[in-house]
Amino acid sequence: MKRTLFLLLSLSATYVFGQSSLKPKINLKAESIDQKVVAWRKDIHQNPELGNREFKTAEKIAAHLKSLGIEVQEKVAYTGVVGVLKGGKPGPVVLLRADMDALPVTERGELAFKSNVVTEYNNQKTGVMHACGHDTHVAILMGVAEVLSSMKNDLAGTVKFCFQPAEEGAPAGEEGGADLMIKQGVMENPKVDVAFGLHINSQTNVGQIRYRSGPEMAAADTYTLKIKGKQTHGASPWSGVDPIVTGSQIVMAYQTIISRNVDITENPAIVTIGAFNAGIRSNIIPEEATMIGTIRTFSETQQKLIHKRMQEIATNIAESAGATADLKINIGVPVTYNDPTLTEKMIPTLTALAGKENLLQAPLATGAEDFSFFGKKVPAFFFFLGGKPIGSTAAAPHHTPDFFIDDSGLGLGVKALCHLTVDYFEKK
Repeated sequence: MKRTLFLLLSLSATYVFGQSSLKPKINLKAESIDQKVVAWRKDIHQNPELGNREFKTAEKIAAHLKSLGIEVQEKVAYTGVVGVLKGGKPGPVVLLRADMDALPVTERGELAFKSNVVTEYNNQKTGVMHACGHDTHVAILMGVAEVLSSMKNDLAGTVKFCFQPAEEGAPAGEEGGADLMIKQGVMENPKVDVAFGLHINSQTNVGQIRYRSGPEMAAADTYTLKIKGKQTHGASPWSGVDPIVTGSQIVMAYQTIISRNVDITENPAIVTIGAFNAGIRSNIIPEEATMIGTIRTFSETQQKLIHKRMQEIATNIAESAGATADLKINIGVPVTYNDPTLTEKMIPTLTALAGKENLLQAPLATGAEDFSFFGKKVPAFFFFLGGKPIGSTAAAPHHTPDFFIDDSGLGLGVKALCHLTVDYFEKK
């Protein structure tokens, strides 16, 4: 009996050590392909594609995964690519995600690999640019696939590589992004146990990683408010009902939702009016005015409160003016939420890799991320990877023509996703 117990303990220790011992191999392999990862990033940056139109990007990814012997599924959610790497030992299924789409932004810098792609978006001619760093995400995950496939037989679990289209939103009239990939079965066959993702950050120094347990990025909803009055001559406003004045009162009243209704000691929130359109001529009071905007929240309770107050304010102010208000709120991307138990379990991995001094607490981010849909299905952990040149005093924000990422930070991203994967296999 004692001998049997000793053998079982020895086998268990060997198994655990086997997973931990992969890290030096991971680091060596990641460093050996560092320039390849950078080259992929530059090529993708120079040839950006908008959401649900990432055809060439998807072809490049699929060809790479197939060359590694990874099982590949293409055209998931239009252009998405899913690769499945089954390890040599049984274990959990880890999903690693990278988004592929670029933005309708004209690049202003003078990089050697600058994008000169031009297209039409919303009936306007525009440049196309990876102005949010999704090119780096794709290159990093391609690198992770190459590293982990090289030690396939030693992996105690399965890795699902998810290359996702349309994170920035699908074209009008189309579905897209993480939500559509989930609808089309990306979390099944094999069933995913946990999801990891990262986002490059132009304001965080290369070598640093930022994260936050619990709510990390905001839920993002959009809305359209149509105010219908009564058209009349601009010289006799008493003969009609002015939707512009009514709408202006609603704009101002909406500002009180955050300042007077939301408990901002719990979480911040935002109600933004992005456009207000009405009228066609200086001496005509129009019949209708339209407002559009976005709502950012960090909890479902907060979200429901703001939606309720927006409806009440619009309805009552319009009624008091003799107008009507039709508010339509589109529930968009949920809160990006880092499962606290999973986060606590995986932070030692990133600390050991990057160093305690380079692992930083992230503030709440009012931007949104559709990685959050994966986190609604399984425990998830999402973190920010530094892309700002060390010593730089200023960095252009994301979604701008001058956005810039230092390629020297990509190697840490490759190692981080690899280390998280093998450590999760071990700790599960």
